[in-house]
Amino acid sequence: MKKILLALGTAALLAGAAAGAPDHRSPGDDMRRSVSTFSKIMTSLQAEYVDTLDADRLTREAIDAMLAGIDPYTEYYSEDEIEELTSVSTGKFSGIGSAISARDGYVYLAQPSWGNPAREAGIRHGDRLLEIDGEAVERGAAVDAVSKKLRGPAGSTVRVKVLRPWTAEGADSVLEFEIIRREIVTNPLPYSGVDSAGVGYIRLTTFNDNSARAVSQALEAMKRERKDLRGLVLDLRGNGGGVLQGAVGIVGLFVPKGTLVVRTLGRDSELEKNYRTTTKPVDTRLPLAVMIDGGTASASEIVAGALQDLDRAVIVGERSFGKGLVQSSRPIDDGLLKLTVARYYIPSGRLIQAIDYSHRNDDGSPARIPDSLTRVWSTAGGREVRDGGGITPDLIARDTVMNRLIYNAVSDYWVYDFANRYRSRHESIRPDWQVDDAVFAEFKAFIDPARFKYDRMCEAGIDYLRNAARVEGYMSDSVTAQIDLLANMLRHDLEHDLNFNRPKLTEYIDAEISDRYFDEAAQVRRALRYDAVADTAVSLILNPERYRAILTPANKK
Repeated sequence: MKKILLALGTAALLAGAAAGAPDHRSPGDDMRRSVSTFSKIMTSLQAEYVDTLDADRLTREAIDAMLAGIDPYTEYYSEDEIEELTSVSTGKFSGIGSAISARDGYVYLAQPSWGNPAREAGIRHGDRLLEIDGEAVERGAAVDAVSKKLRGPAGSTVRVKVLRPWTAEGADSVLEFEIIRREIVTNPLPYSGVDSAGVGYIRLTTFNDNSARAVSQALEAMKRERKDLRGLVLDLRGNGGGVLQGAVGIVGLFVPKGTLVVRTLGRDSELEKNYRTTTKPVDTRLPLAVMIDGGTASASEIVAGALQDLDRAVIVGERSFGKGLVQSSRPIDDGLLKLTVARYYIPSGRLIQAIDYSHRNDDGSPARIPDSLTRVWSTAGGREVRDGGGITPDLIARDTVMNRLIYNAVSDYWVYDFANRYRSRHESIRPDWQVDDAVFAEFKAFIDPARFKYDRMCEAGIDYLRNAARVEGYMSDSVTAQIDLLANMLRHDLEHDLNFNRPKLTEYIDAEISDRYFDEAAQVRRALRYDAVADTAVSLILNPERYRAILTPANKK
């Protein structure tokens, strides 16, 4: 049925453009004919299909399929889904304040956030939902549907029954909680501070109506705290963006009032708009390093790209996501259509969109703009920068490469579950707690070798070598013996592999356990101890000659 609806939602609306036939119809004629075709198909299905059909569901699935074929940002929200869109821009909604997730068909309260009702009521990470207000949460329940039941007006009460594994007594427990909902405000800035060397750090996780004000207040506080502030590191890694005005406001903290930050261009001339800073800056000379990665997108890229184009900051990390499309909302009956209406261009004039959704690969997937087709632009000072693929850092810095063992330890919940069990056995931990030898030994003992699966690259390589030798006619008794010898030398041992990967595993174990005991600010501070990319950014700030050299055009060095 889904494929049929995809055809209804796309082909029907594009009907009339048959290849090879003369076509003198106007776009308006095409649209009317397409809508008429779709309406007739729906009417026939409703009247003649062998089973009774849900017209609302069919229409919604057709709409979703049609929009999915355009780009991932053009979406329709029904009346009861509009709150979700609003909460992104305002950073506010009413509920219990816990992330939820599905696992093995069950729904869990995965991460009760600090300072919010769920955690204050006693909910912990990994509590599996059994009932909400007396109604069972069945296996296979949709996360979205469960989320809606947990949300509600501020001041209202929701009763939940949960199954909690690994209690202090060693057995699972069924617990009940009454949680008073309240307005949940997303804090876009979980941590800011100045290190002993005088370098400030700000972690910004999203762009909502509060982001620019939060960054401004943090920067002002740093300057009051340290008169000799040597520079600032702005961490935008993993920040997927949000409100455009928030990006303009943050750039405005570091550049003169009236500076062009971004320009939008669309089919409609009314959508051609220049966004300039409107407030007096906080500091236009403070050395600034902005950290980005593949999760840095949209408004985050505007900030990083504009500061790069204006030669106001050095960009550190990995290439950003590459989202240069602007969305706007339109009321449609009782719902809302969020659609792509323009592209945004940063001060140099470049577009950073990485994927061309108007052109598709042979398999139907959208085509990424190849590096060979990108254009060279110039920053305000004459440095070369490129368009078409996100923001490329001035200084490339990467985190430790994640191998399959670490990936599976995290993605298969071994680290998460270990942290839950650790919390059940330790009511509190000291602020200077560390993943020492005893904790790491406990983690290794927690892993069940029979259930812990990961790709063993050496063993896979040996299998490939055997097959290649056999296929190409090189396999003999002596070759077999040598490969067997090599296989014995490279045979995987789980304890060895865990010990070898201890530094990175320690980082993840620390992060998960810290989330059970310490607030967001403390968690960020602890994570910085393992952060090689942040160390690179700080080192750059502390090296003024290198900082200036990066911002100097090649022909002026």
